[in-house]
Amino acid sequence: MTLEMNKKKIFNDPVYGFVSVPYGILFELVEHPYFQRLRRIRQLGLTDYVYPGALHTRFHHALGALHLMGQAIGVLRSKGVAISPAEEEAVSIAILLHDIGHGPISHALEHTLVNVHHEQLSLFFMQELNEQFDGRLDLAIRIFENRYAKPFLHQLISGQLDMDRMDYLNRDSFFTGVSEGVIGYDRITKMLTVRDGELLVEEKGIYSIEKFLVARRLMYWQAYLHKTVLAAEQMLIRTLRRAKALAQAGENISVPGALNEFLNTEFTLADFERDRRRLLDYFADLDDFDVMMALKIWQKHPDPILALLSRGLVQRRLFRVEIKKIPFERDHLEKIRHKVVDRYGSMDEAALDHLVFQGQESNSAYKVSKEEINILYKDGRILPMSEASDQGIDPKIITKYYLCYPKNIC
Repeated sequence: MTLEMNKKKIFNDPVYGFVSVPYGILFELVEHPYFQRLRRIRQLGLTDYVYPGALHTRFHHALGALHLMGQAIGVLRSKGVAISPAEEEAVSIAILLHDIGHGPISHALEHTLVNVHHEQLSLFFMQELNEQFDGRLDLAIRIFENRYAKPFLHQLISGQLDMDRMDYLNRDSFFTGVSEGVIGYDRITKMLTVRDGELLVEEKGIYSIEKFLVARRLMYWQAYLHKTVLAAEQMLIRTLRRAKALAQAGENISVPGALNEFLNTEFTLADFERDRRRLLDYFADLDDFDVMMALKIWQKHPDPILALLSRGLVQRRLFRVEIKKIPFERDHLEKIRHKVVDRYGSMDEAALDHLVFQGQESNSAYKVSKEEINILYKDGRILPMSEASDQGIDPKIITKYYLCYPKNIC
């Protein structure tokens, strides 16, 4: 194991420079077809419709998170935290594979093509890979599921200050050009420590954590939940729902590849538990290219709703979006619906719901209901970030309501 961890494959990363992956099981996992599929899954879905540079992938992100994990392990060891080579390898495997269950267009189609959360799918992939690698992922799975005796290892993978968030904020701000999302990841990493098995941040790191939380809030509303991105992703969700409804009604919506399986069949968590390998192989054949090819084909589909939505996405003729802090009045919604019927002709309620739709998005940069970021003071006191911050941490959930409809009705 030591020899494998010392010999490394070098990658040139635009965010961090040269990053390395140890030869052995980590590099073998990177080379596996399940992981290589992440090259074809964009990290930010359709965000490039607003920020053209946002074309980086889940593959980039996974390698970046692995790099940051290596830095964090080095810092903790330098402070006397006991982390064995086996634990280092296991936590590195877990962060490398933490997003392997993402479907096409990342979050946009979660629960649309497959009604199973991506974290559960990631676990299924880990379990399948564990069988293929003769049980060498046992410890990684225990850490991923938070069933290991050192909780800080799980916190480095999934917590309010994990390597996942550290990389995606840094990487997403880089590729979108949204400078408000830049964080001091290197400073934060150097301030990490462990006490009684829990991950802590030294007192000197408070201001860097405050900046991290502000950056996360700004990135959500400026990039991840930008109103035009929201319109595009909601249009895509309605397009796939329409295609599934037509397929299940017996109409021909045939497209190449594995996408057909998920349009014609509603797979559940129980299905994956019962027939894991077969369904994971189907799912692993799905990527962004399948969805974009389907949209190109459906532009000429005889169903006018499916064709309209598909053309809008392929040609970037996106719906208009109205945003409010309170729900939309029913009269306003009905007025828009009448205009759509006047423009496109009479249609049933199900069809109309694909052209005029509303919803809400919520975000909280910091959650006191979850395991908080804890600050270790020089005098030995430990305080949660909500009490330690001089500026005050606002944990409130911000909710915005949206209404989408075709632009050409006005």
